Amino acid sequence: MAEVKYSEAEVKELARLYKDLLRGTYQELTTEDKKSIRKAFDLSIEAHKDQRRKSGEPYVYHPIAVAKIVADEIGLGATSIIAALLHDVVEDTSYTLEDIEQIFGETIARIVNGLTKIKSLSNESSSLQAENYRKMLLTLHDDVRVILIKIADRYHNMLTLDAMIPEKQARIAAETLYIYAPLAHRLGLYTIKTELEDLGLKYTEPEVYYSIARQIKESKQKREKYINSFSEIIKSSLENEGYIFEIHGRTKSIHSIRNKMKRQGVSFEEVYDKFAIRIIYKPQSKDEKHDAWKIYSIVTDHFSPNPVRLRDWMTQPKSTGYEALHTTVMGPGGKWVEVQIRSQRMHEIAEKGYAAHYKYKHGTSKESGLDQWLNKLKDALENSEEDAIDFVESIKLNLYSKEIYTFTPDGEIKSLPKGATPIDFAYAVHTEVGEHCRGAKVNGKIVPLNKELTSGDQVEIITSENQKPKQAWLDYAVTSRARSKIKSSLKEEQKRLAEEGKEILQRKLKSIKVKFNDKTINNLVNYFKLKTSLDLFFRIGNGAVSNSDLKKFAAVQNNTLYSLFKTKRPKKKISSVQDNDEVSQKFDMVVFGKDEETLPYTPAKCCNPIPGDKVFGFTTINEGIKLHRQDCPNAINLQANYRYRILKAVWIDSTQREFKVNINVSGIDNVGIVNDVTLVISNAMNVNIQRINIDSEAGYFEGHIRVSVKNIDQLNKLIENLKSIEGVRKVEREKS
Repeated sequence: MAEVKYSEAEVKELARLYKDLLRGTYQELTTEDKKSIRKAFDLSIEAHKDQRRKSGEPYVYHPIAVAKIVADEIGLGATSIIAALLHDVVEDTSYTLEDIEQIFGETIARIVNGLTKIKSLSNESSSLQAENYRKMLLTLHDDVRVILIKIADRYHNMLTLDAMIPEKQARIAAETLYIYAPLAHRLGLYTIKTELEDLGLKYTEPEVYYSIARQIKESKQKREKYINSFSEIIKSSLENEGYIFEIHGRTKSIHSIRNKMKRQGVSFEEVYDKFAIRIIYKPQSKDEKHDAWKIYSIVTDHFSPNPVRLRDWMTQPKSTGYEALHTTVMGPGGKWVEVQIRSQRMHEIAEKGYAAHYKYKHGTSKESGLDQWLNKLKDALENSEEDAIDFVESIKLNLYSKEIYTFTPDGEIKSLPKGATPIDFAYAVHTEVGEHCRGAKVNGKIVPLNKELTSGDQVEIITSENQKPKQAWLDYAVTSRARSKIKSSLKEEQKRLAEEGKEILQRKLKSIKVKFNDKTINNLVNYFKLKTSLDLFFRIGNGAVSNSDLKKFAAVQNNTLYSLFKTKRPKKKISSVQDNDEVSQKFDMVVFGKDEETLPYTPAKCCNPIPGDKVFGFTTINEGIKLHRQDCPNAINLQANYRYRILKAVWIDSTQREFKVNINVSGIDNVGIVNDVTLVISNAMNVNIQRINIDSEAGYFEGHIRVSVKNIDQLNKLIENLKSIEGVRKVEREKS
């Protein structure tokens, strides 16, 4: 060991820690592995010799503890243990990345470099925090071990957070709950995830944490007595069947109990499933599932099961790789008890997550749920064009959400987050299927594209070559894959419409005798209160700016007073289509409810919402509608206690708003009249059919059609086109 600045007691402790590290490794180590680990151990001790932690102990205890977590609790091998021992060396000491690569090779240097980059990121605000999260996930492209070691690093930091000042404790704990606990959960590290959540709660809501911890401790003796009485009843039956097994009682985490209390509005005593019984068995045969169901049969011979609480995670493992059979039974004293049945292999995967999953993977050709998830996450990272906070929210939704299992018409399983819709399913099948999704059948019946899918649904996607993604799809797409693909397609469509709009504008200006040049375009941009020429061309292209709007502009343009005023205004630089990547976002109107009505409102003073914020409306008794941000401090209280007074609200760009109009059509019933009517509407630019109903009797037809249009010019043009259809005698807008 190198000559370093440690006391005799600390040198002895380091020797003990080294032996403990090797003794606790999950993977088998070769002689060469042990030599490399020793070399990294000694280098870490030497590099950190002048550093102490806030508690006063040698800093090197931290990387050794992280390596111990990596080796034992996560179960990674020699490469990860070495990288964990060295994870702070480049950031905090005189050693360089080149030194690490020269001594330990390119792989370990790459992992250490990834860990160094994550550590150097700032965490000053939520947007920066979100950006850091995105950057950290990007390390998956290089090596998932970077994130696993970083989770171990954060876990040890949380275990030793007492030495920090309260302000720093709260910040690190909040970041842990926001970033690291969801990641640990998704990588199958359930034990670490639970610890991170509990420790996060300890420093963000200490009163709640200590109150629940005290009540769990006070009820420990009673709980253990109950678990023993439950176990004794089934032990002899399992032994008679020749099973080698262990039965453990597992108390639910403080964080999960707190969530149940909050969600259900109950006290600690009223949370009925505060613990679970876990049966871990050694399989008697090669068929683990058969043994699990046999043990299930033994348990339910003694205790009545709750039929709606059976969960078979063996036939279809969770996308984290988790496998088990869960049931809830009526235990002694009329109490519901959750029973988890796992083989030793399943238990290892549940405890070690990623590492155990790969230990047992060899020889299997079928891609696992965890592999699929990692591939989906990489795909989302590569294709995401969202801002950092939206990106993190969508990824966290897919990280933490419960899963449902749906089927293609051929019986292929598609795992989706709870709340997913046919749009998500379509993009899960293939991007092309999603892009051209026109409708969906669920269990043989046509359903709206915003229908929430449930486990067991068989989904058939109806496609059309003419179909393109719509803005409305973003309101009910849940998966990050679907949302990023939709946004990408919409941007491409916006650019295409802008190019068309530019050509249309040239023709229209010519017809009203206005020159098409940079000066005119600049004046148009100012007149319509837009930001760039691309905004203008896009709104011309989608029909939001009508002929009458342009004529009004021309009238103002010719006004001499306006011209005089105009010369005094500072010139604004014109941006062309080529200079802009996307159409500017312009939120200037709030609409409420399913029908997107414009209603009078006032912003709530408690959260001061601004255009673009995620918001909701709250109907007050005396002051009309108040607009609140969704993350308003009062939001949870209002939504929990006054749900019936909550109005869905969203900021929109009024120039892109669509208006729903009812049209009545009647005339002589020719063959194919319905097809002719729908064809005219479909061919109209940016006009969508919301509803159509045509009745025919004795050679005469009457039709009632609901369409969405951008403006009155678009509607009038559509009505004229409908009147030109052979057989149509009357077309009029409903007066309502």
